[in-house]
Amino acid sequence: MSLSCIIIDDEPLAIKVIKNYVKQIKELSLQATFTNAVDSMNFIKENEVDLLFLDVNMPLLDGYSFLESLPHKPNVIITTAHAEYAVKGYELEILDFLIKPIPFPRFLKAVNKALKLKNESQNLTKSNTETLEHIFVKVDKKRMHKIYLKDILVIESLKDYIKIITATDKHIVHQTLSSFTESLPQDRFIRIHRSYTIAIPKVEAIEGNSLEIGGSRYTIGRSYINEAKEAILKNGDRD
Repeated sequence: MSLSCIIIDDEPLAIKVIKNYVKQIKELSLQATFTNAVDSMNFIKENEVDLLFLDVNMPLLDGYSFLESLPHKPNVIITTAHAEYAVKGYELEILDFLIKPIPFPRFLKAVNKALKLKNESQNLTKSNTETLEHIFVKVDKKRMHKIYLKDILVIESLKDYIKIITATDKHIVHQTLSSFTESLPQDRFIRIHRSYTIAIPKVEAIEGNSLEIGGSRYTIGRSYINEAKEAILKNGDRD
């Protein structure tokens, strides 16, 4: 299990310290750093971010106003030199509040909270989906369509919609890729890109940073490649 994270802080030295701390924790995968919240907005919209290390007092847009603007918030650990910001932070349901200068043991304690939440979420999802054989999806305003999981090849993101691709059909559903992927059995489906989730047993070939399913080739995102290849190869060992 790994958490993808980003750092937003207007102090280069603070970014350097947190970046070094992140490197010490193998379960964390640092995706990007930003010196202001505005520059991070497109990245958060287009990428899967599990954990955000966020300063409060920043130019252009302060950390809390930024959080309030996000439709879907990742887990947030506030990193600030101002203890008086704590109450507002917990009102926004942040995970933890760290006062600079941040000692590594305190940083590790905060990260462990995020790892525990991720693990609990994965275990709950697994218990709810391990016996799942089919799903019903709404393909128009009134019609629900049954899709057998064994028939799914790929699920593709179309912003607020997804396209479920089977060997014989395609279905457009009003749902995000993240929420749909979380509803699927994790031993049979895996996210390989911000735009794709694939059925692990359906993979026909892997080459470099891409794989082949149903005669089509799909790119594996850089932040997904290690976990995706491990899951696919492990599935091959079970066959």
